[in-house]
Amino acid sequence: MEVPSNAIDLAMLFEGFYAKAYICPAGFATQGFGHLVKSLGVPPITREQGQIWLANDLQDALHGTIRICPVLLTVPETWLGAIVDFVFNLGVGRLQSSTLRRRINAGEWDDVPFQLSRWVYGGGRVLKGLVLRREAEGMYFNS
Repeated sequence: MEVPSNAIDLAMLFEGFYAKAYICPAGFATQGFGHLVKSLGVPPITREQGQIWLANDLQDALHGTIRICPVLLTVPETWLGAIVDFVFNLGVGRLQSSTLRRRINAGEWDDVPFQLSRWVYGGGRVLKGLVLRREAEGMYFNS
């Protein structure tokens, strides 16, 4: 199955591209379009390499999303894409243990934007970038 295009667009928009490794707000060494790396000492990469890593990371996020929320295979693809972006950003474990997952699997779609909006903290504080990202993901469920 292909990664929904809106998941790619969301990830590229909110992650941005960084050739050199940096520490993300959550404290992880990151490079390219939000790809986790072992350390800040890795060599710079090209945008093309970043896109390859992103495609692989999003494919992993897609598989994890479908595994724990199979109902997303029966709804508009943009809804799936929004949740794939969430999983790419925060990890499948966060979705697995969340009220968001319970709402999705129960088909309580009206509550999904609110549940997304709760995931805006990084390093113990609200991050404007996460607020905007969760709003963007949630908008797919309002249309």
